[in-house]
Amino acid sequence: MAVTRRQFMTVSAAGLAASSVGALGFVGAGDALAAGVRPFKLERATETRNACPYCAVACGVLVYSLGDKSKNAKSSIIHVEGDPDHPVNRGTLCARGAASLGYIHSANRLKYPMHRKPGTDKFERVSWDFAMERIAKLMKEDRDKNFIAKNRDGVTVNRWLSTGFFGGSSLSNEAGYLTYKFVRSTGILGFEDQARI
Repeated sequence: MAVTRRQFMTVSAAGLAASSVGALGFVGAGDALAAGVRPFKLERATETRNACPYCAVACGVLVYSLGDKSKNAKSSIIHVEGDPDHPVNRGTLCARGAASLGYIHSANRLKYPMHRKPGTDKFERVSWDFAMERIAKLMKEDRDKNFIAKNRDGVTVNRWLSTGFFGGSSLSNEAGYLTYKFVRSTGILGFEDQARI
């Protein structure tokens, strides 16, 4: 059998290419790549939609947590990112919003009510019931002492000028409306609320 020069060059080039692929480690590369890929860290996480608490823009965030509720394991937040379906930010976050995972796990974060007794310089942890009752009691005492029912001319004004109220900027319009109605019904004039969502 006679081999032409062209056939010899073709067979030699094919043999060289096949041996080079094997020598460079490309044989079985797909299996090696698949074995080296780590599982997606959010695959088992629970996704929760929320609003960023930092400012009045109220960007949408996706909060991912891990924890098995059926085994009573405490959930822990592992990742926070912008919500691409949110109409305000379309998945983007500012530097503060992007760093909110550090805020969530900060050792300095206040997680429960604290109370400083008169004459001391130390705060102590108290229950939510204690905090709410104390706030209500102090508000009632101040309102009873400083409420103005009528002005000098005898016109009914129902004012409470010694206390002010500041509402959160991440409230919905409905929550802002209810806050406004509550605060105004007490007679407070010093009031600021930024319902932006």
